[in-house]
Amino acid sequence: MPHILNKSLILRIALLIAATAIVVLIVPRADHQSYSYELNQPWKYPLLTADFDTPILRDSTSIRQMHDSIEANFIPFAKRNDSGRKAGIERFMTSVRPDVTAQEAALLVQFVDRAYHDGIATPDLYFQIKRGNNMKYRVMSVDPGEPGMLHTLEGANVRSQKEAFEFVDSLYAHATGKPRHELPAGVARALGAVLVPDLTVDSINDTKYRDQEYLNVSGALGVIKKGQRIVDRGEIITQQIYTNLNTYQEMLQSQQSDSGRHSYFYLGQALYILSIWLVLYIFLAIYRPQFFSSVRKMTFLVTLITLFVVISTLVFEFNMQAIYVMPFAAIPVVVMVFFDSRTALFSLLTAVMLTALIATYQFQFIVLELLAGTAATFSINHLSKRSQLLRTAAITLAVYSGIYLALVLATDGVLSQFNPGMLLMFVFNSLILSFAYILILIIEKIFGFTSMVTLVELSDINHPLLLRLAEEAPGTFEHSMQVSTLAAEVARAIGANTQLVRTGALYHDIGKMESPVFFTENQHGINPHAGLEPETSARKIVSHVTDGLSLAAKYKLPQVIRDFISEHHGKSYARSFYNIACQQHPGVKIDRRPFEYPGPNPRSKETAILMMADCVEAASRSMKDHSQENIDNLVDKLIDNLLNEGLLSESPLTFKDIETARQTFKKRLATIYHTRTSKGYTVISNPEQEQSAPAAQTTPAAPTTPTTPTPPSTQGDTNSQPPS
Repeated sequence: MPHILNKSLILRIALLIAATAIVVLIVPRADHQSYSYELNQPWKYPLLTADFDTPILRDSTSIRQMHDSIEANFIPFAKRNDSGRKAGIERFMTSVRPDVTAQEAALLVQFVDRAYHDGIATPDLYFQIKRGNNMKYRVMSVDPGEPGMLHTLEGANVRSQKEAFEFVDSLYAHATGKPRHELPAGVARALGAVLVPDLTVDSINDTKYRDQEYLNVSGALGVIKKGQRIVDRGEIITQQIYTNLNTYQEMLQSQQSDSGRHSYFYLGQALYILSIWLVLYIFLAIYRPQFFSSVRKMTFLVTLITLFVVISTLVFEFNMQAIYVMPFAAIPVVVMVFFDSRTALFSLLTAVMLTALIATYQFQFIVLELLAGTAATFSINHLSKRSQLLRTAAITLAVYSGIYLALVLATDGVLSQFNPGMLLMFVFNSLILSFAYILILIIEKIFGFTSMVTLVELSDINHPLLLRLAEEAPGTFEHSMQVSTLAAEVARAIGANTQLVRTGALYHDIGKMESPVFFTENQHGINPHAGLEPETSARKIVSHVTDGLSLAAKYKLPQVIRDFISEHHGKSYARSFYNIACQQHPGVKIDRRPFEYPGPNPRSKETAILMMADCVEAASRSMKDHSQENIDNLVDKLIDNLLNEGLLSESPLTFKDIETARQTFKKRLATIYHTRTSKGYTVISNPEQEQSAPAAQTTPAAPTTPTTPTPPSTQGDTNSQPPS
């Protein structure tokens, strides 16, 4: 047992650590107040002042427009090879003299120099010019007389190498009167050699000056001094304020990252999240130990809350206001179906406080969700019909809308700040809440829980298994109905789950359908136990528990209903048949195991109530005198025997609960059998009951009196009868 307890504790601690880690990882990564703001919308937070000097940068729109203007007006740079040009002209003078006169040679040199002056471009530069991208270029002078001087070059005059050749040829023909394209061969070769491109793209200076102009427009316009206002509540966030806020947030995160402050932020955030989880754990450990000790139930609670926090964070990242679409009111509704209202409210509180880490307006979020969730909890006492969720959704919508209106008036003081879009969020929230029934069904399948709605559906006597019980074992069916009514009344009196008891009682004896004639309530004059060995008879009686569990598995009854089948006799035994065996073999120790029920003993209030109700109802049928005194004696003796044999020791029933159950049984049985106990009235037994009631269970050696039959709890099944 200690090993199991330690393992369970380790699993719960691991669950706590895992849930804390998931929430820490999913919440926003900012280690300062993460303001959420939109362009052209009012600033909803208090006055924000700078914690340090913050540069005022141009907004992105202005920067983009200035960049576009720079691109449109920027004069690109070209690079000229002047040294190659001078050397080429000198070689050209020498090479053309044999073919032309000195005067013609001078003209050619003049024309070549003019072509170079206009510019002979490399192919890449020439293609840029022809595409019309740039009509002007800047050329930096390398002349020792004016180093670094910029000259503007008209792109329209720049020529390719071929165009420069034709340009010189045209000028030479016009000056000499000779035909074009008839230059001497030596001159043409020399001209082709000297007219080489001297202009190319100057990417170095181009990038340098372009970046400089970008820097000029991207630089700070001024400085927001430490302590100076950045934006105040209600102020419209213009493009410039929006840029200032972005700059401030970026610098703030950078400074915190550099100083290591983010580590403390994450530590504080983790401690906050862990503290919230611990509050829930402590509440469950102290006030709900039955839930806390169950790893399955703890897994469900922690998973449900964590899932809501994770989905809320993802929704918030998509749209800040969409967080109000999350139906937090569904948490207490769902938890209350499987647990209770206090656990439901603590679960809601945990989920809301964790999600508040990401909410924009934390106070508004906490107030809205807690009040709406509380209203949803109070609107459903016991969820037994799907239509109840529609009423809860309507109530939740009304609470959301009313509280939001109150918060707007309380914080802003004007109705104009009321956001109709929030009402739309609340409507979607309530619509989703109305479908919480689907979530309940999913949880039932995953975690093996049973909701009140399912119990109500199972208690319908038109259920196939109950219809079969009524047809094949009508006496057992009638007995189950009576036990169900009796047990439900006791459950109501002591605060147990009434619907669970009522439903479990209907199914507790379904195993009798396998051999119905072996049970007294289904017999009609013939006793099949006659002639059987007591061990065989006991086996027939005891087997209705295992047969019932097999039928429950076949019809997929939930585990809580199967518990009623297995625990309603506990570890008791068929005493009457055991006594017969002892009498048949005097002096021999008879093994009691063949006569024992498989158990276990009742482990819940509800199954313990059923054990008492089953004994009381069956024994009361065998009474001939249903006076109040006889009923009181019967009830006291039956319950005392159950206590003395320890059959109720594992249940959480208190002595006060058992005493309440005694009184309830007495009153209810008196009502059933029409007993009058008031002064001046005569006790009248029910003649119909007297005529139809079977004989009390007896043993050959020790027959019992009709008015006080042997307690069924010590005889095995109360509806079995040994041969007389």
